[in-house]
Amino acid sequence: MNIRKRALVFLMAFIGCKTTFAITLADSTKNKTTSIFNPKNSKDYSNKGRFYVHWGYNFSFYSKSNIHFKGPGYNFTLHKVHAADRPSKLNWDYINPVEITIPQFNFHFGYYIKDNYSISLGWDHMKYVVNTPQKVTITGYIHPEISNPAIQTGAYAGTYDHEEFEIKEDFVTFEHTDGYNFATVSLERYDDIWVAHNKKQYLTMETGFDTGLLIPRTDATLFGVGKNHYWNVAGWGASAKVGAKFFFSKHFFLQGSFKSGFTNLSRIRTTGRKAFDNARQNINFFEHYYVLGFVI
Repeated sequence: MNIRKRALVFLMAFIGCKTTFAITLADSTKNKTTSIFNPKNSKDYSNKGRFYVHWGYNFSFYSKSNIHFKGPGYNFTLHKVHAADRPSKLNWDYINPVEITIPQFNFHFGYYIKDNYSISLGWDHMKYVVNTPQKVTITGYIHPEISNPAIQTGAYAGTYDHEEFEIKEDFVTFEHTDGYNFATVSLERYDDIWVAHNKKQYLTMETGFDTGLLIPRTDATLFGVGKNHYWNVAGWGASAKVGAKFFFSKHFFLQGSFKSGFTNLSRIRTTGRKAFDNARQNINFFEHYYVLGFVI
């Protein structure tokens, strides 16, 4: 992975963590927390001990990634592969209870351990699609027959040493579209930016840190052999986030956030013969999402 990209991701994570764990000044008589923005007004209630839930949708961008394929008769890496997300077109799936999980969605359930800190469990359902055709470089080897039972590789058999190579569908198709699922445990901090005179509506900044597991359902083929697999724990990841929440009232809010993260997928299913054929890759992502939430 590109060192500059890794440094950028971890720098953002460090900034998120530093903000999240910043020292808070508390007003003990009112059970309120002083914001780093020092707004003119303060809300007249505390969120401590309350639960929240939010639901919404995301768009994501991915850095170029090396994908390593390995199994009987082959061991090769496709370098700097470009991929994109696949958001659903605006249609009834976004509000149809039966189809609502098809688009790229975000779901979090959290608890305020203090007025300005919360912990949450989340599920970011992103999608990752390798573009075909595209030109990359390849290293490694491919025998005329691979896997078990044997798959014929035809003209793709050979030894490669950073040759330019075009990914076509008869060679590899590769996507985490059902999806590139990031199941997380998160810690968030809030700093009020603005509070209305009535002390009910307010705008707050959220910063936080997520860590968790990648549970993709990968749709992949290798020389025409493969399928849309069941979900599996393929690796782990970590991310930092920053965003803003606008509370219409004590109970409802609208949020927009940005998240940058690193994920390590070391157990990706390809042909479906998981005892033989697998892949691995590291993915850096940048996600922006918009959600509607409710506080209990």
